[in-house]
Amino acid sequence: MLKRTRRKPDTVPVAGLSIYDPIHLGIFEDGHRADIPLVYRNILLAGEPGSGKSVGLNNVVAHAALCPDASLWLFDGKQVELGLWRELADVFVGPDISRALTALEQLQAEMNRRYEELDRVRRRKIDRTDPVDVIMLVVDELALFSATMGSKDEQDAFVRLLRDLVARGRAAGVIVVAATQRPSADIIPTSLRDLFGYRLAFRCTTDSSSDIVLGRGWASQGYNAATIAPEDRGIGLLLAEGGVPRRMKSAYLSDADIYSLVEYARQLKIGRAA
Repeated sequence: MLKRTRRKPDTVPVAGLSIYDPIHLGIFEDGHRADIPLVYRNILLAGEPGSGKSVGLNNVVAHAALCPDASLWLFDGKQVELGLWRELADVFVGPDISRALTALEQLQAEMNRRYEELDRVRRRKIDRTDPVDVIMLVVDELALFSATMGSKDEQDAFVRLLRDLVARGRAAGVIVVAATQRPSADIIPTSLRDLFGYRLAFRCTTDSSSDIVLGRGWASQGYNAATIAPEDRGIGLLLAEGGVPRRMKSAYLSDADIYSLVEYARQLKIGRAA
């Protein structure tokens, strides 16, 4: 007679997470986990209000918050979407375009400093053995900084700095995570969108809005976020480099879950500092 063994529950070793580990976003429609290696890459998330974009964004932030080798730079034009993570952030910018520009210039200078050091030691990129944190820059809501707040010159400067960080930051350990609920060409120009290795489109209002996120022509091939039902919150199409969009469901973090994770991450930091 076979002896029955108790199956161990699925667990995530959060105390040992690294920013170099894949980030869990949810599950694909075929039941497989939607895990993405985000280091050396960037991700763009977009969708209409209430589509689940914030839920997807919080999964990314939660992973970084629990990683001792990651530094969080949070830009939140509304102050409340990322505000729950504020005490874990190394930099937090609210609805202040001047402060946002100053912070981006500081991050650009740090990126340049890292490249100078890589050049000095004849290496192409940082890795997990280096004594420097990977910096995750999270921008939510992108439209407030690029098209709403401040002057036209300030908005253009913000987009220019962000584009440089997306284009050059990866090998220097800078990850850009950008989110918007207004996927339009003036908010996400093609020259910026095409630099994002991952693009996650939640429900959009039109076929063209879906293509603005995923790339031109995907909607006509049947990969159209405008066909996602309004009640299907958290459902999106995830496009990875060189692949085709895949339908997925985001893992859900409630505010209570986030409060617990923030407290746990705070305790981990205290333990490491002791």
